[in-house]
Amino acid sequence: MKSGWVESEAQAAVDRYATQGIDLALRIYTTRLLGRDPKLVLHGGGNTSVKTRMPDLLGEDVAVLCVKGSGSDMAAIEPAGLPAVRLDRLLKLRTRAALTDEDMVRVQRENLLDPMAPNPSVETLLHAFLPHKFVDHTHANAVLSLVDQPDGEAICAEVYDKRAGIVPYVMPGFALAKLAAEVYAARPDVDGLILHKHGIFTFGETAHESYERMIALVTLAEERLKKNRKSVFATAQLPQAIAPVATVAPILRGACSLKDDKIQGAWRRLVLDFRADGSILKFVNGADLSRYSQAGLVTPDHTIRTKNWPLVVPAPADGKTDDFKRAARAAVKDFVAHYQAYFARQNARVGGIKKPLDPLPRVALVPGLGLFGLGRSKKDARVAADLAQCAVECITDAEAIGRFESISEAQMFDMEYWSLEQAKLGAAKELPLAGQVAVVTGAGGTIGAATAKAFAAAGAEVALLDLDEAAAKDKAKAIGGAALAVKCDVTDAASVRAAFEKVVETFGGVDIVISNAGAAWQGRIGEVDEDVLRKSFELNFYGHQRVAQAAVKIMLAQGTGGCLLFNVSKQAVNPGPNFGPYGLPKAATLFLVRQYAVDYGADGIRANAVNADRIRSGLLTDAFIAERSKARGVSETDYLSGNLLGREVTADDVAQAFLHQALELKTTGDVTTVDGGNIAAAMR
Repeated sequence: MKSGWVESEAQAAVDRYATQGIDLALRIYTTRLLGRDPKLVLHGGGNTSVKTRMPDLLGEDVAVLCVKGSGSDMAAIEPAGLPAVRLDRLLKLRTRAALTDEDMVRVQRENLLDPMAPNPSVETLLHAFLPHKFVDHTHANAVLSLVDQPDGEAICAEVYDKRAGIVPYVMPGFALAKLAAEVYAARPDVDGLILHKHGIFTFGETAHESYERMIALVTLAEERLKKNRKSVFATAQLPQAIAPVATVAPILRGACSLKDDKIQGAWRRLVLDFRADGSILKFVNGADLSRYSQAGLVTPDHTIRTKNWPLVVPAPADGKTDDFKRAARAAVKDFVAHYQAYFARQNARVGGIKKPLDPLPRVALVPGLGLFGLGRSKKDARVAADLAQCAVECITDAEAIGRFESISEAQMFDMEYWSLEQAKLGAAKELPLAGQVAVVTGAGGTIGAATAKAFAAAGAEVALLDLDEAAAKDKAKAIGGAALAVKCDVTDAASVRAAFEKVVETFGGVDIVISNAGAAWQGRIGEVDEDVLRKSFELNFYGHQRVAQAAVKIMLAQGTGGCLLFNVSKQAVNPGPNFGPYGLPKAATLFLVRQYAVDYGADGIRANAVNADRIRSGLLTDAFIAERSKARGVSETDYLSGNLLGREVTADDVAQAFLHQALELKTTGDVTTVDGGNIAAAMR
């Protein structure tokens, strides 16, 4: 492993954080170096500290431990991510025989210099009890491959000889801090500590020294993994042709969903993130996959994001989707039953005091295809997939030199249901569309962009489809997060299919579609050219049909229902003069909505529409407003607010109407009017 220390960058960090002091500035620099290497740290794992002096709120200079806040990202840490705790008070705990987790957290919070700072790491006491100024902790992949062996302690003793102490596995907290301090006290000349089944600590009197010791000790592990390797993962027999991701993902996603036991029609869905490379394929294609993939975690820190083992499904043969759907659902059913039995066993062991987490998998292995991370958001799914890739590497290397072995089932349960570990996930209330994927067509325009923004704010993952790819990208960038921009021409069936395949490959499926793309052609109906009428129907009717067909295919594969929403326009029921080329296909679309409601209601797929009028947008341009105002014989202001309420209706109003329809689980075949009041356009 190559050192990332660059003297000029270190000096730049000192210059940038001059007001914080050199020690903390260099602590930030090396913490980021560690955090930016995925072979050392992933997603909130690991921690660092520095012992220094700072003024408290009263101006008194005190000795403190600045330690990474729980769950903070080492790769982008700032001074606030290293809360300062009074060191003398922490050191007094060393003499205690025992300390509950709750009391440990209270003591640490009580002694924060800033009472508003985040909780210090759950391993704060381990940092405090070691005497060195700088302490670093990672879950280095190479080290995990050594310690995750039946004889891991012996292997590490051989590899590290006198350079590192070996700490037997103990769950993080007070007990581990005491034990690590005792191991160090017995060998105070070591450069670090190897925590069995867990990770590695290094330390030094300078940030540079502690960091370089980490690189050196991890490099020793990497060098050991290159020696005496044996061939691993003999390939299992697989179908000649494997179904593509776009076919497999919706089936898998549907199988990994749970019906809400309180709200009829609601589902707990997960978003997917797909990974496949040579290492992953060798892993998932292994004949012995059911053994090594189910052996447990590579480090206990992963449990809250991956659970303790992945789902394994049969290889999906191309052209046999029904067989795969049955097999996937059976595999998930077995996974859930296994998880529930595990929980029952272990909860009984601890006195029945725990409440079960949801039993759905967070990683799925698909022979012949790759792996999926699953989560309630795209971000969570990516984290799970990253950690799964890490596990693939660690288990592969462990099997190459011996046999992978994790902690025990009881130890995994204690970690998974540890209150301090669960706290990392936060207690924020979930948004109403969490876990759902929404597709918006015409998303580069005003109404489409407002709708995509509204659905993202409600927790959905959003895909913005538009013929103008640059406009879609701009709108997706403005939304942020995992918002996806896709070029799509709804008048081209192949383009629609490709766009939905891209959405499925990115998120795993589709739950909500807002079919919004459209354009307005004008002309007196008895005089308009037939080509104009055909073009309008291609976009304003067949475009909706192509989008709905593509979405329904995916929704049926998932088997969790869905929601089709259409932008119909008041022209469907209240035609305006010289507007027939636009109104006729919109009227047909209104009946299309109702046909989908009739044909797919039994599948839990709802179909609704918004009937909007006079919205400033790409369709209703300034020139168009002027033209329609003239056709109506009114001013532009009166035209836009020419309704019963005398209020101009905006794109945001339309977006909120679509959102309302998406949330109404027992409404289908509905047309919601958003026009400020127009009796001539009223549906009833």
